[in-house]
Amino acid sequence: MIKVLIADDHTIVREGLKQILADNPSIRVAGEASSGTEVIKKIQEKEFDVVVLDISMPGQSGLDTLKQIKYMKPALSVLILSMHPEEQYAIRSIKAGASGYLTKDSATEELITAIQRISEGRRYITLSLAEKLAFALSADTKKLPHEDLSDREYQVLCLIASGHTVTQISKKLSLSIKTVSTYRSRLLAKMNMQNNSQITHYAIKHDLVD
Repeated sequence: MIKVLIADDHTIVREGLKQILADNPSIRVAGEASSGTEVIKKIQEKEFDVVVLDISMPGQSGLDTLKQIKYMKPALSVLILSMHPEEQYAIRSIKAGASGYLTKDSATEELITAIQRISEGRRYITLSLAEKLAFALSADTKKLPHEDLSDREYQVLCLIASGHTVTQISKKLSLSIKTVSTYRSRLLAKMNMQNNSQITHYAIKHDLVD
């Protein structure tokens, strides 16, 4: 029996995932969490085989939570579930220790297979993601500017490019406006840009926005 912890801040999403898994006798949803902090608390209290982790939770981000899980329990398999396409967060997730990356659009068809595979210690990645990883990890590949950003800086970049204001980003990430502004200043400096228009143009060019 594969014991699964489902982590998503939306109750309706958790219920949907539970429904997908309900008819499979080899998988049991053994816990739920609505935040990164709650995920860490749950894995300390109970043993799980797989964590299905939303990348876009408020407060502590999914990537930060993933890194903390892998630090505390390196053998615990984590499947990142995201509304974002692979181009945005998949490579960062795999590099941070995720065993797989699945978009919510494909969860209905692929969730059970993905959980079963990563519970065996294997990876679950699509062919297109495998190609992106091979390219990204190639020694001869020159890094794109956004690949040198921290996870938080990258998150802020994607939100700015999606049309969010600093105030909206601060609410979405549960950070102060000053902190978000600092991340924005850092990413502008690292990428040699001056304004949000340049950020948006870059993000569209490199398929970093939906």
